[in-house]
Formats: sequence, C-alpha cells, structure tokens
Amino acid sequence: MTGNPAPWVTLTYIVTAMLFVFAIKRLRTVGGARTGNRLAAVGMLIALAVILQQAGFDNWLLIFPPIVVGAVIGTVAARRVRMTAMPQMVAVFNGMGAGAAALIAADEFRRLDAAGSVPRLDAITILLSCMIGSIGFAGSMVAFGKLQELISGKPLVYPLQKPINAAILATILVLGGIIIAREGGLGLFIVFAALSFILGPLFVLPIGGADMPVVISLLNSFTGVAAAITGFVLDNQVLVVSGALVGASGMVLTQLMSKAMNRPLSNILFGAFGGGPAGAAGASAEMAGEVRSATIEDVVALFELAREVVIVPGYGLAVARAQHDVKRLADQLEARGIAVKYAIHPVAGRMPGHMNVLLAEANVPYSQLYDMDAINDEFSQADVAVVIGANDVVNPAARNDPGSPIHGMPILNVDEAANVVVLKRSMNPGFAGIENQLFYNPKTVMLFGDAQKSVSELVTELKEAS
Repeated sequence: MTGNPAPWVTLTYIVTAMLFVFAIKRLRTVGGARTGNRLAAVGMLIALAVILQQAGFDNWLLIFPPIVVGAVIGTVAARRVRMTAMPQMVAVFNGMGAGAAALIAADEFRRLDAAGSVPRLDAITILLSCMIGSIGFAGSMVAFGKLQELISGKPLVYPLQKPINAAILATILVLGGIIIAREGGLGLFIVFAALSFILGPLFVLPIGGADMPVVISLLNSFTGVAAAITGFVLDNQVLVVSGALVGASGMVLTQLMSKAMNRPLSNILFGAFGGGPAGAAGASAEMAGEVRSATIEDVVALFELAREVVIVPGYGLAVARAQHDVKRLADQLEARGIAVKYAIHPVAGRMPGHMNVLLAEANVPYSQLYDMDAINDEFSQADVAVVIGANDVVNPAARNDPGSPIHGMPILNVDEAANVVVLKRSMNPGFAGIENQLFYNPKTVMLFGDAQKSVSELVTELKEAS
C-alpha cells in the first residue's frame, strides 16, 4: 500500500484516465480506431512511467529486463500475426492481463499472511482479484486452444457438468469466507486459487466455436474487473479506473453481441450451441429448391450488367486470406462505374471487428464499410450481392423458420438482392451446424473453390473483358 499519491501524480492519473476514455470513444468507429489505439498507448505509457517513478528504481534489474522482453515479444507477435489469427492473439493477451492480476493478488496475500494476518477488507479484494484473474487466464487459454484448433471447437459437455461447476464455485466461495473470517491461511488460499484456475477451463469448454467472439469479450471484461480490484489491492487509482473501463466496455460489448445473435447471455454460456440435437436436426433438414453452381464467366456476366455490388465478408474470407484480392476486385468493378459497398455483420468472423480489421489491412476505404443496420435496406437496390465465406449471418432461416436454432438472429438481408453469388469451398454448414436456405434460393449461384483463387480469377477475367 502506497498511501495518498502526490498531487502531480493524481493529475497524471486523471490525464491518463481521460486518454483512455477518449480512446474508447474513438474506437467506436472504424475511422477513429487507429487514433483510439494511439491515445490508449500514450495513456498507458504515461501511467507506466509514473508508477515506476513512484515505485523507485531500487529493483530496476528485476523491473526493466522483463519490460524489455515483454515489449519485444509483444511487438514481434503483433507484427507477425496473421489477420486470421488475430482472435487467438487477443485471447492470449487477454489471458496475460488476467494472469498478472491473479499473480499480484497472490503475492500480496503471501506478504500480508507472512506478516501475521490479512485484514478482512484486504482479503476480500485479494480473493476477488485472484479468483476472477485465475478464471480469466485459464478460460482465455482454452479459448485460444479452440480458436487455434488445438482442441475441438465443438461444445464439450459431460454428465453433471453444471452441478460439478456449481459445486466447485460453491467450494471456492466457502473457502473465501473461511479465509476472510480467519484473516489468513496460506494453505487454504492455495486451494482457493487452484480451484479458481480449474473453473476457468470448465467454464469455457462447454461453449462452441460459434460463440467464441462473445466469450472473448466476456473474458476481457473479467480481466478488466480483476485489474480494477487489483488496483484496490495496490491502492493504485489509475489501475482502478483503467480496469473499470475495460470491464465495463467489455460487458457492454458482450451484451451488444448477445443482442446481435438474438440469444440471451445465459444461453450462450450454458446452452452448448452448435453441438446439440438442434444443430444436427437442422443440418439434415430438407431444403426446397436446388443448388446452382456457376463459373467465373457466369459471375463476370452478372457484374457486367450491375450498377451496385454489395460484398459480404465472413470468416471464410479470413481463412483464404482473400482480402487483398477482394480489394482488387472492387477496384475493377469501380473502374467500370459500379458502386461497391461492404456489409459487415456484428458477429462476422471470430472476434468483434474482425472483418473491419481484415479489410482495413487491404486498404479498403472506411466509407465503404457498412454496419448491418445501415446496409440492410440497400440490399433490395443491389444488383449483385457477393457472399465470401459467410454462412449463418446470411441464412434467411433466421427470419423465416421458427423451428431453426438461429431463428430471431438479425441477419444481413442478402436474399433481397437481385442476384446472389456465394463463394464457398463446399456445402458444409457454418458454426450453427444447419443448412443455409440462401444457397437454395433461385437467385443464388454458388462459385465453389478457394475464395482467394476464385476472386483472383474474377479479377483476371474482368481485366480481360474490359
């Protein structure tokens, strides 16, 4: 505990908190995201410098080498990571923050316990920080494993799963109560921390890959809460404020994404979506109509008659790394006087904003990116909608079929366009495990194959036809 900070320290903390607030405000829009990141980085740098100055430099050999090593690892990882692997990196970085909060809490408990007792108020904050941080760290590592396909993306369920998880949580709470009442007990604390660590994977394993964006957002919120509580443990106001901002923004984002999927958060966390009987039934359901495949020449012929084309990117575009080819395709279309827009579903990809980041890497103008609410009314005016690697978010069953497991989920109204071209490797279903009615729509043609190769061939054909 450091006591009340000097006035100039408090002032820098206020400046830092304001930078974080402005950064979050800028992150609300695609165009302001870069500025938002820079503002947050400047705020973090100021906070770090002030905290180090306050802590003194007596242990600089223990402080600066890890900072340098961590900075190098972070920089290299951020520069080398592929856009398709960005969700995994977010999960890892999020887990590191949660783990750091848990370790700080554990060390503070050890220090106070060795001194004789852990005051009850301090014990409450330390235990909360340790529990939430441990769950956030271990849960994020499992999320990383699912996203990296090191473990199955399907929900892992087993008998008595929920009662077992509830029993572990109850044991953690009882142990915490005993520790607080006794004002210490290192052995009990170790068991408390170990059970919290175990609960993280048990919490995430039953959640399917389709819901990982929501889980990552929720775990990010956990990390923020753990950091804020750690700020109370260390009596550090800027850590309290920054942690609270992360926790609150993560929870708001989680709620927004749940709303975008038209599913309550409890269903996402405990419904094992994508692995149950509903998904299997939907996958085998009979579809009216037939699937029509198309050639490169067929699709180019559609473009030649078009005045407006809407491109709908999905995770398949990220997997195929086709974003640069898509930009070249848009350039070719615009050279012919065709208006091109991009329709972005809120949960497209594997993390919030995944498609925006991907298209920004290919220098797609921000002005051409449209959120679902802004673009849905325009599909009826579009001559061609090009769906690249998206599946569940364009499935009309969400609107038309009350028996569908995704019924009620807001979707992009791609089927309202005059013509629909779907670029896809096969007829395999998406994360929800159900057939897509769009593929059987008489207005739809399927261009099967690798998205990058198909888009590249479209660009070549358009050049030759001009």
